[in-house]
Amino acid sequence: MSDIEQAYVKHDIENGIATVEFSTPEHNSMPGNILAKLADTITEMGENDEVKVVILKSGGDRTFCAGANFQELISIETREEGLQFFLGFANVINAMRKCPKFIIGRVQGKAVGGGVGLASSVDYCMATKYASIKLSELNLGIGPFTVGPAVQRKIGVSGFSHISINANKFYDPEWAREKGLYTEVFDSTEEMDKAVQELTEELCTFNPVAMAEMKKMYWKGTEDWDKLLHERADISGKLVLSEFTKEKLKDYK
Repeated sequence: MSDIEQAYVKHDIENGIATVEFSTPEHNSMPGNILAKLADTITEMGENDEVKVVILKSGGDRTFCAGANFQELISIETREEGLQFFLGFANVINAMRKCPKFIIGRVQGKAVGGGVGLASSVDYCMATKYASIKLSELNLGIGPFTVGPAVQRKIGVSGFSHISINANKFYDPEWAREKGLYTEVFDSTEEMDKAVQELTEELCTFNPVAMAEMKKMYWKGTEDWDKLLHERADISGKLVLSEFTKEKLKDYK
């Protein structure tokens, strides 16, 4: 079975709780087709009247999301291809932003690059003590332009500049909790899953109209993100064609 065949996005709905799970063989790094399916699935859950709250999780027990798929990144030859590549994460972020249901993040392991962007875009994020974060894009000569607005919104300009400049360092989950990315950090996946289940079950007893209005309030000021994230993706799409980045990517072939 090929890596493409092993990659998936799936969802399950039980008692008003929609669990959306994504997975790929390469440390949950995300190719374009999986990002597109994830964005569509989140939108679908937001429109489903049966769903009251959404859990976002990834498969496996080691890495939450290693960011963008490097094989696709290496294959980019034009600026338009670069734009479309980086719009993958932009579309998922915007789908989460627009979803009228609370999205609860379950981060069991490391989050890198776009993975930090996903964790930053949920409404309430729980993690384990193994869920270190890193924004490594600058190391490749690109910079975290597309996920930047989501990360900055969550941890502030200071925190965002901290991790995006020091691009080769992993920051531990407690640092992420103190900055506001994670709400709680647990010693084990089992403890985290128990807390996620308890919270989501409780949310299902609340007024869905009130929660939808609260979500609008939390995301106020992001109404221009369709345009903003498109512009940011275009910047990355241009930079990925630079000689600096092309040389860097040779190490990953």
